[in-house]
Amino acid sequence: MEIRNLMEEAVLTTVDELFLAGSHKDKDLCFCTCGQCRLDVACFVLNRIEPEYIISSRGFAYSERDFMVTVQKRADIISLARDGWSRVSHSPRTTSGHDGVDFVSQIPEGPAFNLPTIRGRVFNGLNFEPLATGEVQLYVDGVLAPMADPNWQNPFVLAQATVGTFIFWVCPVSAPSVGVKRSFTLEVRAVVPGLEDASHFFELDIEADKEANSGFDHHGVHKLPDLLLFAQSEEQDD
Repeated sequence: MEIRNLMEEAVLTTVDELFLAGSHKDKDLCFCTCGQCRLDVACFVLNRIEPEYIISSRGFAYSERDFMVTVQKRADIISLARDGWSRVSHSPRTTSGHDGVDFVSQIPEGPAFNLPTIRGRVFNGLNFEPLATGEVQLYVDGVLAPMADPNWQNPFVLAQATVGTFIFWVCPVSAPSVGVKRSFTLEVRAVVPGLEDASHFFELDIEADKEANSGFDHHGVHKLPDLLLFAQSEEQDD
């Protein structure tokens, strides 16, 4: 059984149509039409409309029963997409080149070690407030780990909105064959100006799967103990 949100397809289709038309008619607006900006606009719209979940063909048929309602929904999507396009173009994502070149995935083909999503939190050790500045780095076997998607960064930059939480979607690692086991050594290191660095080391024993996971897994999360950072000593400041 698979649950689908009909609004996802409707929004993606509408955004693509809008961007295609805009690339020809609205050149003076200088709005970016790359794939990354399209996804950002689609997310902007989806976060502002009610989802429509279905699990069967009957559910799809019901969703089409009222043509006038459908027309109004499309009008709302177009309006939100135009608003989102303007906002995204004025504050483009810095992790994308916005050159129209699609991201080449690093996810390997064939058997792979699928590392879990790594999640944790960092706090000020004196007042236990979540840290809103600095960054968290993830190393796998001593190397800064690549992420499975370009929108997931390593290092993870802390901000007020993240409330001290960091998360990494690690790119799967190619394996020689299915069922092979391998031990990975991981380090999570928090670096915040004015505070001593804090690290947490751990090992994960992973068995190779038939193929790499190409989608984000909400369930396979490895939660880390909270990291506490303290003020640097006077000797370090000198």
